[in-house]
Amino acid sequence: MSQSCDLPGMSVPRSRFPAPDNDLELPADAGEQRAVLGGGCFWCTEAVYLALDGVTAVTSGYAGGSADTANYDAVCTGTTDHAEVIEVRYDPARTSYGELLRIFFSVAHDPTQLNRQGNDRGTQYRSSVFYENEDQKRVAEAYIRKLDEAGVYEAPVVTTLEPLDAFYPAEDYHQNFAARNPFQPYVMAAAAPKVEKLRDQFGDRLKPEFNDDQA
Repeated sequence: MSQSCDLPGMSVPRSRFPAPDNDLELPADAGEQRAVLGGGCFWCTEAVYLALDGVTAVTSGYAGGSADTANYDAVCTGTTDHAEVIEVRYDPARTSYGELLRIFFSVAHDPTQLNRQGNDRGTQYRSSVFYENEDQKRVAEAYIRKLDEAGVYEAPVVTTLEPLDAFYPAEDYHQNFAARNPFQPYVMAAAAPKVEKLRDQFGDRLKPEFNDDQA
C-alpha cells in the first residue's frame, strides 16, 4: 500500500451529502445487520467505521473473487477479481444502511476514482458496494443517483454494485490495523486524516470514546 493523502470531497460540506430518507433506508429488521463496502485500502475504511456509533464490529477482508485466491499476496496482484472490503456489522436501532452509505461516500473514500484510491492502484482498490439482497442494491443505486443529480462531485461516481457471493476475512494482522499501528506511515498519511474528517463533520455520529478531544 502506497502513502496517499487523497481525501474525498475535502471542501464539500456534510450538508451536500443526502441524509437518509425513505428512498435511502431499509426496513428496520430486528437484530444485527451487515454491509460490505470496498473503498481502497481496508485499513482506512475499517478505521472510519470502527468509530461510528451503532457499528458493532468491522472485519477487513475480500469479496468479488473465489476462495482459493482470497489472500493478501494473491489479491495484491490485481488479477483475482477481489476487492479489499470491510464487513460492517451494525445495530439498525442505532444507525442505518443509508447512514453507512452517507459516510462511505463522504468520508471513507473517493467514489470518483476508477480502480484506485490515491496512489493505491488496481481493481482490488475499486469503489464497490457488495449487496446481499435487492433492498441493499436499491438503496445504493438511489444514493448514487442522488449524488450525481446534486452534482456533489465534479466527476461522476464510479462505484460498482456487485452481488455478495461470499466475504472472506483477511489475515489476522490486517484486523484493526490502524488502531494497533497509529504511527505507521501509511496510517498517518491516509487513515488518520479520514478519521479526523469524520470527527470534524460527523461528530454527532461517533461513539463517545472517539468523540473525545483526547481521542
